Amino acid sequence: MGTAALAQVSTMEESSNAETVENRLPALLTRIGIHQHLDQQLPLNAPFVDANGNAVKLGDYFGQRPAILALVYYRCPILCSQELSGLVSSLEMVKFIPGKDFQIVVVSIDPTEGPSLARTQKAMYVKRYGRPGSATGWHFLTGPEASIKTLTQAVGFGYVRVPGPDGKLTQFAHSSGIEIVTPEGKIAQYYMGVIYSPNDLQLGLIEASHHKIGTLVDNIMTYCYHYDPRLGRHTMLIARIVQLCCMLTIFGLGSFLAVSFRRDAKEAAAYRAGSTRANKG
Repeated sequence: MGTAALAQVSTMEESSNAETVENRLPALLTRIGIHQHLDQQLPLNAPFVDANGNAVKLGDYFGQRPAILALVYYRCPILCSQELSGLVSSLEMVKFIPGKDFQIVVVSIDPTEGPSLARTQKAMYVKRYGRPGSATGWHFLTGPEASIKTLTQAVGFGYVRVPGPDGKLTQFAHSSGIEIVTPEGKIAQYYMGVIYSPNDLQLGLIEASHHKIGTLVDNIMTYCYHYDPRLGRHTMLIARIVQLCCMLTIFGLGSFLAVSFRRDAKEAAAYRAGSTRANKG
């Protein structure tokens, strides 16, 4: 076979390989993403290991308080650290306290990571958060692949292994986002990306707690704002605001009329009493 023929074959092989890679890429991308499974029950019996090396179940962190769930891996070079840093920045402006009002559950999607790495990550982010006494509300878990798959499938969290700089499959392609979960372990809300609105997180935690945390004003705010899963944030409900204003107007008018009637009744009683004394005199 001549040089020209060899070159033609080589070119055809390279073209074929390139087409194969291009065909594989869309298929790979379809496996990456977060598909919202609202009201989905998490696998609370799934076994994991906490940052101290203790065997735990996912359900150990539910039952009484809502939780924020983050699926990451601790050796992630960029995206996961941005996600957790964004969460910390938002929580600094949320008045609720981890451990007291809600839980934070961070789970590694890499079954090769262990408690030592989880402990290092927890110490770093708890220190960055900076609120004294909140460490009990931060939980960094690792676990077997079976538990990880069960959890990620329930959440709708798609990811694939990809080669690292050394060519080995040590990294993961994945999307970023956090989930707010009810005390019963059901997914209530999703927030995508690496930057989260403190107002959305606060309202989301109130709603997920079934309004057991927060003040009266906070609960009124949840009446006026509604979580929109298509946008991944809370939007203002104009109709409800109008209803609330009408209710306040009616209450104010009713209070004014009640005070006026009471005052008129007192004045009438005083007038009758004076007239009676005058007649007797």
